[in-house]
Amino acid sequence: MRHSGRSFTHRLAVALSLVIALPATAQVITVPPPGAPPTRRPGALTYGTGRWEPDSLGNHRAVVHVEQGGEAVYVRIPWRRRDLTPEKVGLVVMDAQTQLRVRNVARMEITREYGDLVFQAPSLPGDYYVYYLPYTGTFKSNYPKITYRLPEATADAGWMQRNGLTAQQARFGQWRQLPSASVTGFDAIDDFSRFTPMEYIASRSELDSLRTRYAWAEYFAFAEDRSLSIRMTDDIPRRWAQQGPFQAFTGSAKRGEFYTFQIGLWAHRMAIDSLRYEATSFTRKGGTETIPASAVTAFNLEGIDWSGGRFTRALRVERGKVQPLWFGVDIPASTTPGEYEGDIAFGSSNARERVFRIVLRVDSATVANHGDDDPSLLTRLRWLNSQLAADDGLVPPYTPMTVSGTTIGVLGRSLTVGDDGFPSHIRSYFADGNTTVGTVPHDVLAAPVQLVVRTVSGASMEWTGAAATITKRAPGAVAWSAERRSGPLTMQVRAQMEFEGTTMYRVTLRAAERTSIGDVRLEIPMRPGAAEFMMGLGQKGGRRPAELRWTWDVAKKNQDGAWIGGVGAGLQFTLTDEHYVRPLNTNFYLSKPLVLPSSWGNGGKGGCDISEGAAPTRETAVSVSCYSGARTMEAGDSLRFDFRLMLTPFRTLDTSGQWKTRYFHAFVPVDSIARRGANTVNVHHANRVNPWINYPFIETAQMRAYIDSAHARGMKAKIYYTVRELSNRAPELFALRSLGDEVLSGGPGGGYSWLQEHLGGDYLAAWHVPTNKDAAVVNSGVSRWHNYYVEGLDWLVKHEKIDGLYIDDVAFDRTTMKRVRKVLDRGNPGALIDLHSANQFNPRDGFASSANLYLEHFPFLNRLWFGEYFDYDAPSDYWLVEVSGIPFGLMGEMLEKGGNPWRGMTMGMTARLPWSGDPAPLWKVWDTFGIDRSRMHGWWSARPPVTTGDSLVLATTWTRPGRAMIALGSWHADDRAVRLAIDWKALGLDPARTRLRAPAIENFQVAGTWSASQSITVPGKKGLILIAESR
Repeated sequence: MRHSGRSFTHRLAVALSLVIALPATAQVITVPPPGAPPTRRPGALTYGTGRWEPDSLGNHRAVVHVEQGGEAVYVRIPWRRRDLTPEKVGLVVMDAQTQLRVRNVARMEITREYGDLVFQAPSLPGDYYVYYLPYTGTFKSNYPKITYRLPEATADAGWMQRNGLTAQQARFGQWRQLPSASVTGFDAIDDFSRFTPMEYIASRSELDSLRTRYAWAEYFAFAEDRSLSIRMTDDIPRRWAQQGPFQAFTGSAKRGEFYTFQIGLWAHRMAIDSLRYEATSFTRKGGTETIPASAVTAFNLEGIDWSGGRFTRALRVERGKVQPLWFGVDIPASTTPGEYEGDIAFGSSNARERVFRIVLRVDSATVANHGDDDPSLLTRLRWLNSQLAADDGLVPPYTPMTVSGTTIGVLGRSLTVGDDGFPSHIRSYFADGNTTVGTVPHDVLAAPVQLVVRTVSGASMEWTGAAATITKRAPGAVAWSAERRSGPLTMQVRAQMEFEGTTMYRVTLRAAERTSIGDVRLEIPMRPGAAEFMMGLGQKGGRRPAELRWTWDVAKKNQDGAWIGGVGAGLQFTLTDEHYVRPLNTNFYLSKPLVLPSSWGNGGKGGCDISEGAAPTRETAVSVSCYSGARTMEAGDSLRFDFRLMLTPFRTLDTSGQWKTRYFHAFVPVDSIARRGANTVNVHHANRVNPWINYPFIETAQMRAYIDSAHARGMKAKIYYTVRELSNRAPELFALRSLGDEVLSGGPGGGYSWLQEHLGGDYLAAWHVPTNKDAAVVNSGVSRWHNYYVEGLDWLVKHEKIDGLYIDDVAFDRTTMKRVRKVLDRGNPGALIDLHSANQFNPRDGFASSANLYLEHFPFLNRLWFGEYFDYDAPSDYWLVEVSGIPFGLMGEMLEKGGNPWRGMTMGMTARLPWSGDPAPLWKVWDTFGIDRSRMHGWWSARPPVTTGDSLVLATTWTRPGRAMIALGSWHADDRAVRLAIDWKALGLDPARTRLRAPAIENFQVAGTWSASQSITVPGKKGLILIAESR
C-alpha cells in the first residue's frame, strides 16, 4: 500500500468552494437518499413511492399537476435519465382520478435531460402520472427476459391536428404556448427502486460550465460519502456538476471503525494512464496524535487476492468514463476524539498530480467489530483483503502429515517423491469399501510419473541434476523442489502436497537457446486395479473405457482433467498453466470458459490418450499420456506445465453421520420439521429469514431467532450461502462494480428491470425470485470476494450461530473451500457442509461431470445431493462414480424425481424432505434395526458378505451382533429371482436358525419372509430390504 508523509509539490487549494450557478428559470431539485422520507417543500419536487402494477407500467413515474386547459397541456419533465436512448422507450400517461389511460399524448421532444409532452387532461384540476419506463417480458421467470416498450402513437389524428402537434406543425413550436402543467414530483414503485442522487445526470450546460471553469484540468475528481455509492460510469451526476470538483471531503467516524468513502474520477478530456495514489498520515487539529498512513487502503488500486498474494494495480480510466475509487481508513479504537486531517494524492503517467484534503471527525463513541455489524456502513469492504484461515492448519478428520525420507503420508495414503520431483509411488491404505484405513498398501502407479520431453526425432531427452529436496514441513503442507537440465533446457519443479491428499505441481521449462521440441507430455502409468472407473475428458462416470482419445476444446467444453480410480485407490489429474482462471459454471460456462493453457494446449495441438498396455516395468498398466505437441522455444522462453494430482479416497465414509443427520430442506417452523423425523434444517434463500440470495446479512435478527428455536429442539440449522451469484440487495454492489470484472462478471446485461435501470449494462443477470424481486448478478470465477465470503461466514458463525452451509453448486476454488472448512470447524465444531449440484454434463455447462468438476471440494464436505437431471436409470457404475460420492469418502442423497429409493439404499442414499420422495419410512426401518450401531458392507467392497450371483442385482449389508440388514437393488427392467450367497461367519449368524424377513415399508415394499436357502424375487428397477435374524 503506497503512502507518503511528504508535502505534495502540486497541492491544490483544498478549501476551494465552487458553486455552479443555475439558470434563473431552473427548478431547484433535491433528491433524498434511499430510505429517507419524500422531500416536500414549496418549490421543490417530491421524491417518493407509490402503488401500481409495475409489470404493466414500469417502476417509475413523474407526477404532473394540471390546473387548466384540459384539451391540450404542455409539460416539460426534467427527468435527467441515465438510460442512453430514452427516445426509443415508450411512456404511458394515466389520469390519477379515473385511473384511465390518456391516449391523446404527443411526444414532442425526448432527450436524456427532459421530456416535452403535450397531452389531453380530462380531469381538471387534477394529477396525472407519466410512467416513463414501462416494460414487458417474462416477469415471473427465474431468468426473466425484460424489454422496454417502444413508443406508440395512440393520439387521435384530429386532436393532433387541432392542437398543432403533427410533425409538420410542430416544427413551428406553437405547442410551447399551450397551457402548461407542472411536475410536482417523481415516484418509484418502492424505496429500493428509487433513483438515488447519483443517478440523475448533469445537463449539457452544466457540463460545459464545468469544463470552462476548470479548463486546466485533465480530469475531474469528486469526493463522495459512502451513503451515496457512485452508480454511473458514463455520466456524472447533477450534484457533482453543482458542487464542483476537487472539494475537501469531511466524514464522521467512530473510534475502532473502518471508515469508507469514495473519490470519483471523470476522465472528461483524455484517458488517464497508470493511475496511482499516495496517502499521508492524518493529524488531529490542535494536537500531535495521528492516524498512520498505513491505515489507508485503496481497494481499486491495491489488495490481497484470494490466494494471499499482495498486488498493486496501475489503473487506466478511459476517456469519458467515471471511475469510482473506494478508500478505507482503519481508525484505531484508541484514537483520541477530534478532527483529523490528511491528504490523498493521485498521480498518473500522463496527468498532473491532484491532491484531496480528507477530514475525519472521530467522535468519542467506539464501535464494535470495526462497524461490521451494520452492512450499510460498508466497513466490510475491508473483508476483501482478509486472509482469515489461510494457514497450514488441519481440519477433522485429517491427521498431521508425515515425512519419512522422500515418502509423504496423509490420511490413508502416501506419495513417494522421485529424484526428479515427480511421484515414484502412490499408495492407498483404505480398506473394506472405504469404511476403514488398514495397513496393507495398494499401489496406484505401475511406474513413476514422468514429464517426458521429446526431441523432434521422437527420442526422450535425458535429464541430470540433484535429487529433489523437501523445502517445507507443516502439519498441513509439505513442499519440495527439484531442478534438472538437458542440453539447452532447464526444468524447474516446485510441488506441494496438502493434508487431504492434493498435490500441486508448478513445472517451468526454460530454453537457453532456440530449441525445437517434438513433444512435452505427462505420463501416468496406473495399475488396473486402481483404474477400474473413470470420469472426465468428456467421459461420463462409470467403468473406464479401454481407450480414449481427447483433445482440448475450451470454447465449448469445461474439461481439463479426469479422475481414474477404484473405490479404494485412485487419482484425479488436472492440467493448467500460469494463465488459469476459474471458468463460470451452472448455466454460464459459455460466457466465461476455460483459458487454453499455452503449454498443454499449444494452440490446439495438445490432448490426452488413455489406453491399456505395458508399463516400463513390463507390468500391465493403464497409460495416461497427456501430450502438447511439437513447438519451438526461443532463447529465454519459458513454459509452465502445471498439473494437480488429487489422491482418492480422501477419508473413510462417515456412515454414522449418514444415518443420524436427517435433512429437511425448507424454511418452515422447526416443530413441523421435528414431526417429520428430521433433525437438520437447510434454510434456503427467498424466505423471511434469508430473503436475499448469497447475502444473509440483512434480516439477521429473524435468522438468529429461527436458529435459536432449532437449537432449543436439539436440531441443527444451516443456511444457503455461496458466491456463484450476488443479490442486488447487497450494499457493496456498486463498490464491487467499481472493481471492473474482478468480482462481478461482465456481460450483455438485461434480466430483471432493476438491474437494467440501475446497473445499465456489462453484467450477467443471474437468478431472480419474482415474489420478493431479488435479482442477482453473476460473480467472476475467483476474486477477493472469496476473502469477503470467508469473513462473512465467520461473522455468521459467531453472530447467527449457524451450524454450517448448504452450497448450491460451487463457484469458488479449493483454497477457499479449505478456509471455509476451517472457519466452520474452529467456530462451531461439528458444523456441516452439504453440496448440491444439478448435472453439469450438458452444452450450457461444457459437458462436465459434477463430481469431477467439484472433486477438489469433496475433502471438506459432509454430504452430496446430486441432483437435478441426474440419470437414475443409468447403470450402477454411473451411480457409484457420479452420484454416490463413495469412491471419494462421501455419501449422498437423491433429488431428481425422488431418485430410486431401492437402488439408492444399496449406497446408503435416500431422497430429501420435503422434495420428491419421503425418506421417513426408511428412517423408521433404520431406527428399528439400529443402523447407527451397525457396520456397512457395500456391494463395491472387495469381499461383500452377501451377493446375489446377478451383476444387475446388487446387495449391501449392515451387520450388528445377532442380526443383519440387506438392501437389494435391481438394475433389471423386469422381476428377477436370485438366491443369496451369504458369508454367515461374517454376519455372525447361524444359517440353520436364520430367517429373512422383509418388513412392511410404506411406499416401498410389503411384508414377506424367506428361509435362508430360498430364492427371492426382486422387482424390476426396484428392490427389497431384508432383515436377517435368528428365529
